[in-house]
Order: sequence, then structure tokens, then C-alpha cells
Amino acid sequence: MTLGEIAEAISGTLRAASDTQLITGLSRTDSREVDPGDIFFAKPGEVTDGHLFAPQAVERGAAVLIVDHPLDDDALQNVPQIVVSDVVDALGALATAVIDRARSAGRLKIVGVTGSNGKTTTKNLLRAILSRMGSTVAARESFNNEVGAPVTMLEVDENTEYLVAEMGASRRGEIARLVRMARPDVGIVLKVGLAHAGEFGGIEATLVAKTEMVSDLLPSGTAVLNLDDHRVASMADKTRANVVWFGLSADADVRATDVTVSAAGTTFVLHLPDGTSAKVSFKVLGEHHVTNALAAAAAAHTLGVPIDTIVAGLESVTRAERWRMEVLGGARGVTIINDAYNASPDSMAAALKTLAQIAQPGARTVAVLGEMTELGPLAGEEHDRIGLLAVRLNIGLLVVVGAGARRLHISAIREGSWDGESAYVDTPDEAFELLSTTLKSGDVVLVKSSNAASLRFLGDRLGELFS
Repeated sequence: MTLGEIAEAISGTLRAASDTQLITGLSRTDSREVDPGDIFFAKPGEVTDGHLFAPQAVERGAAVLIVDHPLDDDALQNVPQIVVSDVVDALGALATAVIDRARSAGRLKIVGVTGSNGKTTTKNLLRAILSRMGSTVAARESFNNEVGAPVTMLEVDENTEYLVAEMGASRRGEIARLVRMARPDVGIVLKVGLAHAGEFGGIEATLVAKTEMVSDLLPSGTAVLNLDDHRVASMADKTRANVVWFGLSADADVRATDVTVSAAGTTFVLHLPDGTSAKVSFKVLGEHHVTNALAAAAAAHTLGVPIDTIVAGLESVTRAERWRMEVLGGARGVTIINDAYNASPDSMAAALKTLAQIAQPGARTVAVLGEMTELGPLAGEEHDRIGLLAVRLNIGLLVVVGAGARRLHISAIREGSWDGESAYVDTPDEAFELLSTTLKSGDVVLVKSSNAASLRFLGDRLGELFS
């Protein structure tokens, strides 16, 4: 796009000698990631302001700056600026314009993915499948908010055939905004759970927010819904789009049978609506990830991908994502499962059940658990529930880290006959010291917490210790 076209798309005022200069780079909000030719969006943040880093962006080769006020620093005089009323709104407006141009120029199909758990895993599985069919753009890491999602959309060009857009939210209206930007052909809803329930104001408010994925789909689109989750299933009458069901239920259009879980992954038979089926050797650890695989398969099938390609894509993925059920260690007979990128009550329970399922007979299971954040008034009872679940699953050793998770420890030691099988420490460093002298051959160790608890780095340290 030319500078003039960009300025028009984002309703901005161009400060440049020529509006015909062509811009072909990517869009960035982090000055450290700017490459020559890129657009730098000087986004205000909670801690600092992107405008302060405009000189660094220019040093790295930024071709144009998107700002909410003119910057008169001498070092910026030779770089065009487009002045807008709101930088984040401008980012979304440019994403919308680029998506519209790409649709009119080629064969672009867009899949939107949301849900309380599993978005990133499902996005990665879809990328692995769809990239076998054509040029595919998908979010890096968990780029799924009002900034990350449009940054991903802006990687699309006229040759892109598939875009997989992860769409998260911490309040109502955010998913609707992203849906309006991308106008997905396929909208996936994985689960409505307690992740971010504190921010939304309860699970029913979360349901309303997640429903935004399908309520704005066009009649020509497809809503891919989880039949096993009654809240997701209730969305079927709130969309004009065609509905494709996935799940373990026998009534699902895309379903799995003969599910077998082991430390090497999960095997299952995939069934598609056209009557075809195939065995899948799925290397991503945890039975709960089968649901994500089914969602990806359902979306891919809707887009015309044959079953052999779907299976090949699923089988090529060896981990959900860094710090998500990531298997580390192995030395001295100790296995570390680092699943501490994030945690909700649903994902914590699923991870604990996986730990109990995959341990060999006689092996000790060790759960190193930290706080589940963003639960609001539900935090206490949900930590209690996880503590009780750890006992009922007969986890061999529970190590609880941090004051925010202490209630989990107290609930565990109050449940039945545990004596010294649950330990509490204040910091990840203390947990490392305890575990480095406690773990023994045959132990299978799960490290799980919300991102804010930083146990993912503890998991990495343990993985290195036993590598």
C-alpha cells in the first residue's frame, strides 16, 4: 500500500513529502522487532508509551510511524508520520483494509478460534494442517488480543490462502471487534470455562463474550462448536451460519473413538461427516488436547482439506506450544512436564488427570502447582477444588508454590490421610531447592500455574537439571 492509501484506511493525517511511497513491510508495536521497511505503531501502554521508542524504531529502519500526536524529534524528520486519534484503533482499521484487499485479490479463507482453553493449541494444529494446502498465516505465540490479532492479520498478502486468527478477550465486545476485522469464514468455539471469569464477572458473562465469535458470522460461514460443552452447544441458535459439531459424543459430526492415552501421546480414530475415518497417533500430551485436534479437523474439513492431509498435520505437531504440556528431562529417570504458561480450573484439572494417567505402575507422580489467576471471587473455592482433586487422583507428592495458591495446599492436607505428601513454599527458587533434592528415578513431574506465577521458568530449570 502507498502512504496515502494507509492514511486513508486509518483516517489519519499524513506528514510526508509524498503520499505515493510504497510500504511493503510488516506492522510492529515493539521497536525491538522492527526491520527495515516496517510500519511502527507507537502504541501507548500501561507502563510506558510507544512514542518514546520511535527513535529506536527509526534506527532499525522503520519506514513510517503511526502516532497519536506529531513527533518533532530531529532524528525523525526524514521519516513519514501518520497522525491518528487512536493508535490501537488505527492498527485494527489497517488490518481490516488489508484483509479486504487480500480477499479481493486471491483465495483467502479465514478461521477464527476462541475458547477459555485450547486456543493456541488449536491454532497451531490448524497451521500444521493448512500449510500443507497453501500459504498460511497464523498468530505467533498467543497473539490474540486487540493488538496481537491485527498484527497477525497484517502479515497477510495477496498470496495468502489461509489465515488462522486466535481471538481472546478479557471483556465483552473484544471478540466481536476482532470478528468484524477479519470476518471469518469459519469460527471455532472450544470451551466456555472459568479462565478470566473474574474479569468477565462470572461464567455466564464469559458465555456471552465467547458467543460473539458465532453471532456475527455471515450465513455463508460455518460455526464449529464443541458438542461436549453445554454452554458452547447453546450457541447454535445464536448464529446464522451453518453449524458443525465436534467432540467425543457419538452425535458429533467430527468425533474421536478408541482414545488411548500414554506418556508418548494419544491415539484415537478420527471420524469425519463424510463417513471417512483414520487412526491418528497424536504426540501432544494429554487426552484433553484431543478436543483441540477435533476442532482443528472440523475446521479443516469444512475448508475442503482431505482426511489424509488432516491426519498428517495433526501427527506432525509434537507439542501444543512452548510451556504447554512440554515434556522435558529424562535423565536419571525423571520426566518433567512443563505446562505453566497458563492455568484455569479446567486446564489444571485436565493436566492433573493426564499426570495420573500416564505414570507407569509404581512410578511416583509429583504435581508442582502455583496460583490460578483472574478468577475473582471464585479463586478460593477453585483452588480448594484442585487440592481435593490432587488427593483423589492419588498424586504422590504435591508442591504448592506462592501465597496465591496456599489454599490449595491447605485443602489437600485436610483431605483424608495425607501426611507430608503436600509441601508449601513461598517462591519458585525454594521449590527448585526442594525438588532438586527430592526427585528420584521414575518420578513424573507436572509443573502448572498461571503465567503470573512464573512457574514456567521453574519447569525449564528442572528440565535442564534432568536433561
